[in-house]
Amino acid sequence: MSTSENTKSSKVLPAFSLLLLTVLGILGVKLSTGQDVVKDPALVPGDVAWMLTASALVLLMTPGLSFFYGGMVNSKNVISTMLQSFISMGVISIVWILFGFSLAFGKSINGIIGDPGTFFMLNGVGSLTDAALSPTIPLALFALFQLKFAIITPALITGSFAERIRFSSYIIFLILWSVLVYAPLAHMTWHPEGLFRVWGALDFAGGTVVHLSAGFAALAGAMYLGPRRKPSNNEVSTPANIPYVILGTGMLWFGWFGFNAGSALAANEFAVNAFLTTNTACASAMLAWLLADALAGKKPSALGACIGAVVGLVAITPAAGYVNVGASILIGVIGSLVSNYAVNLRSKSKLDDTLDVFPCHGMGGITGMILTAVFAAKVGLIFGESTTFLNQILALVIAAVYTFVMSLILFKLTDIIIPIRVTDEQEKMGLDMSQHGESV
Repeated sequence: MSTSENTKSSKVLPAFSLLLLTVLGILGVKLSTGQDVVKDPALVPGDVAWMLTASALVLLMTPGLSFFYGGMVNSKNVISTMLQSFISMGVISIVWILFGFSLAFGKSINGIIGDPGTFFMLNGVGSLTDAALSPTIPLALFALFQLKFAIITPALITGSFAERIRFSSYIIFLILWSVLVYAPLAHMTWHPEGLFRVWGALDFAGGTVVHLSAGFAALAGAMYLGPRRKPSNNEVSTPANIPYVILGTGMLWFGWFGFNAGSALAANEFAVNAFLTTNTACASAMLAWLLADALAGKKPSALGACIGAVVGLVAITPAAGYVNVGASILIGVIGSLVSNYAVNLRSKSKLDDTLDVFPCHGMGGITGMILTAVFAAKVGLIFGESTTFLNQILALVIAAVYTFVMSLILFKLTDIIIPIRVTDEQEKMGLDMSQHGESV
């Protein structure tokens, strides 16, 4: 393709996207005409206040993730890595309004996916409660809360292919993945008629929907894109900014209280318990990671402390509302040790998962899901109940296989539409300059 043809084609997609946004806005105005704010007697003001707060907390996690990831990559890829997380807030917000929420929580089609027409353009989603989805808060608030999960999940994947993916290709993959992977998993796990939920599988806040799915998609991405270009003799590949990582971890820890405690969907005892177990698992996992490194003869590093803390948050996510504080300590420690071992194992392999997304989120999510079924009050394995445990394993396996296979397909499809990987010259230059024309 000639330079002029390439320039022409590069303008077609932005022009079409701008036109599409305008059309969606006009359509949204038409669909919303005549919809008034109505007071619902079932609404509980305290629950509304908490869920507004929780929604804001969860959104904060995505900028936190951008700092967490951005600080760990090479200095010439900081902006591109951070933007890959940040741009998800814009892209997924529009996809969610258009039909994402409907696919995840619309009228169930065989327990696997929602009818895309149920809540198209959030039509019918307003100030009234919904007996099945949001019994004490407006359905619009429930949709907003769930949107924040849909935003951060594909952003988590970016750590596996950081420093080598084309930005335009990433946007296409982001949209496809959120529709074809995230939405079905959210429906099967959290919709009242979802397949996994009907089975009795437990996922309080996203062990399967968020972390396991992001982890296996990350594994597929690292495998499909292949390793990064080996640095030349005068290049040094070190984390660009450790304080960024610490800042990002703090934002994630803070926001995760909305992520987990907010998943109670009310200001109640389950929210309080999830808040407590979330903080405790995070703390125990951070300490366990540092102790494991010390036993291996390593110095206690800020990077290790931050990764350990995040792994603890990942591991407790599916269990937060179902287990007591003692179990949360064990979940944090076990999750941390499993991921620490997986990171060391990955470092000795040929797999180039840039920021160890699969060892941390994939393995952390798997560990958390299994331990949820072990320690969950009344229905856990330690209480002599095996049904929940078996259903949990089945749901876990199905979700892992589906996510990995579908993600590979979507990486290939994206690659056909627009080459997914940057050229060697662009990678050597750094994605900040080659993709965005900016530098730190």
